[in-house]
Amino acid sequence: MEKSPSTENTTEGSVAPDQVYRPDVDTTSIDEHKLMRRVDFHVIPWLAFVYLPNFLDRGSIGNAKLYHIEDDINIKDKQFLISLTVFFFPYALFEPVSNVFLRRLRPSVWLSLMIFLWGIVMTLHGVITNYGGLITLRVLLGLFEAGMYPGIVFYISSWYKRSEMGSRVAIFFSSATVAGAFSGLLAAAIAKMDGIGGKPGWAWIFILEGLATIIAGLFSYWIIQDFPETAKFLSEEERVFVIRRLQDDMQFSAAGEVFQKKYIWRSLMDWKTWVASNDGPLYAFSLFLPSIIFQAKISLGHSANQANLLSVPVYAWGCIMTCAIGFLGDRIGHRYYINLCYWQTLTRYLGLVGYIILIASTSPALSYFAVYLAVSAIYPTIRTSSSQAWVASNVEGSYKRSVTLGMAIGFGNINGAVTANIYRARDQPRYRPGHGIVLAYIAIGFFCSVLFGILLKRENGRRDRGERDEVIEGVDNKHANEKNGRYESVTEARIDKGDEWSGFRYTL
Repeated sequence: MEKSPSTENTTEGSVAPDQVYRPDVDTTSIDEHKLMRRVDFHVIPWLAFVYLPNFLDRGSIGNAKLYHIEDDINIKDKQFLISLTVFFFPYALFEPVSNVFLRRLRPSVWLSLMIFLWGIVMTLHGVITNYGGLITLRVLLGLFEAGMYPGIVFYISSWYKRSEMGSRVAIFFSSATVAGAFSGLLAAAIAKMDGIGGKPGWAWIFILEGLATIIAGLFSYWIIQDFPETAKFLSEEERVFVIRRLQDDMQFSAAGEVFQKKYIWRSLMDWKTWVASNDGPLYAFSLFLPSIIFQAKISLGHSANQANLLSVPVYAWGCIMTCAIGFLGDRIGHRYYINLCYWQTLTRYLGLVGYIILIASTSPALSYFAVYLAVSAIYPTIRTSSSQAWVASNVEGSYKRSVTLGMAIGFGNINGAVTANIYRARDQPRYRPGHGIVLAYIAIGFFCSVLFGILLKRENGRRDRGERDEVIEGVDNKHANEKNGRYESVTEARIDKGDEWSGFRYTL
């Protein structure tokens, strides 16, 4: 088969000599391995640290429920579920917008501002006295936290090659599982402050965690690095080297691009945006794990403290599984097959078995074991190999990728509004309807993962056959078609079209 001219000089993602970024800069003396270890040190640890209070603050409402927040502010179970639900609407709607601001502004400014503002809102949870105050603060918390996760995933994608993203996102997101573990430990410890300053124990959970978040936001302004082209910890040669290696990996917008409305439109029209996310099980698990354990009557004496403490090893196991799958996906390099195999062996079997046990079991020990099966299926696949890292790897154009990630994650968070209402007090202690709905979400997630891989593979085949070739001025190509666009050069085509360019190949 004749090679398409649009992919000529770009075999295996290499960049032609006349397309090299800043050709006047000599980078031959740079040790790539050493440089990327330094990038890791400056980019990943602080992101993981600040995401810990993000997930911690989001889930603290579940811990506070065990310490009688409902009774103290005089709300019923239905009102409590509504307060969980309203969080997700601004959270989901603002995520795509936030990512656009992140690209146009600096990460050190935008991410730090979000952390600082949600810290203030979190602290104010400790002084609420009624239902109206709770609803208002939950809406504001959703608004200010919205851009954090998609913003960090997009930010990571701006530093690393596609084959490196899974492990980095896994390390970063593992802080969420650590947050789940700390949530139980901190809640149990802070609740002992009950009565201090005339405030109940649940109020101190919000106040202290909120103040810690505010401090983290202030430090973030000086610690969070900006995008590669302006990062202060890199020399000029190192900045050029990082950008060149990204462009070699078909990230042509690595050096930055001018905002155009068409990038947003392309994201909204891209099927990858709509097939990518399924966060429902994650939120159902994190919000209600303490209640599930408590109502399963596992803990001796059935105390809230013991229920919170028993959630710690569950999240620790989830952290181990998240990192293991993220590293495995990057090392093998075929994320689709890892997803398919992993979802079949863990999500379809372990997750399925886990929730079936939770529905049917009357044994506290067996129910507790089932929770471990559930976390093995939910955490590693929802946030790492099966979702955001894979999506980010297959969307080119910095603005398009920012919107696609925001939309995909935001759409998934709408599912959180559903799962926030499925564990009702009247269904305790077995919570059968809630467990059944999570089972359905797991099945949908498996279907989406398979569909995503099939469609990517089919599109790669079309490009291999030349069906997507553009008309390039001065190039004789029998496969070229006007409907795919007309450009003066291959460089112009790939910069304008991003992952829609005929020479771009999706990663499986």
